[in-house]
Amino acid sequence: MPTETVLITGATKGIGLEFAKVFAEHRFNLVLVARDAMLMEKQAEFLKNEYRVEVTTFVGDLSNHSTIESLYTYLKSEGINIDILINNAGAGGLGLMTELDIKKELECLQLNMISLTYLTRLIADEMVKRNRGKILNVASTAAFQPTPLMSMYGASKSYVLSFTEAIAEELKGTGVQVSVLCPPSTKTPLTEGLASTGTKIFIKNLMDPKSVAKYGFEGLMKNKTVIIPGFKNKLMAKSVGLLPRKWVTIYTRKMIEEKV
Repeated sequence: MPTETVLITGATKGIGLEFAKVFAEHRFNLVLVARDAMLMEKQAEFLKNEYRVEVTTFVGDLSNHSTIESLYTYLKSEGINIDILINNAGAGGLGLMTELDIKKELECLQLNMISLTYLTRLIADEMVKRNRGKILNVASTAAFQPTPLMSMYGASKSYVLSFTEAIAEELKGTGVQVSVLCPPSTKTPLTEGLASTGTKIFIKNLMDPKSVAKYGFEGLMKNKTVIIPGFKNKLMAKSVGLLPRKWVTIYTRKMIEEKV
């Protein structure tokens, strides 16, 4: 029987669902967190039947930080210890900063940064007490440079990258491993929603979420701090620092604006 439990946010679709599958395949119990109760129950039944693992679900909107407190209270009341935390939930819009719905973008920033930070802190506290645990935060290759037309999303992912690298250093010697996954454009509900704009980056050459999750799982188990799927993506991420920031910003905008 499984002896460890992994908590996955944004677990009903895309990379989150694929993470649930790969961990279940390796005999981990699951705690799934998402907003869509019906879809999550459907996925939970599938995972239970397919992999014969225990699956617990928690319905909540993580763009509200009070949901984090409710989730943590629930875990404590049920006596569920989290051995691995996967902060996968994320969102963002495409367009000029001055034209996007600022209230929606603020919710995205809350989800991508504040809620991620809060949940990480609460779960990390428990892990440090037990002298073991793993945390994987999902960022993006957008974290490595400014991203015009996705300015707030890209900036939030830069925060996730920087935050993760910093606490990975802070937690050395505690038994807690912290990693960040930086995938390129991947076939997820986010990119599917943005594909209607006809933008090439959200339509062509998208990475498969199953491959991203597998890559993230393997990197986490190997205790890598920064995990970037694919040689080309690693090369691009490293090369950003060698070029003038202005050039990188102009090129990134052109790439995001390019239509199919």
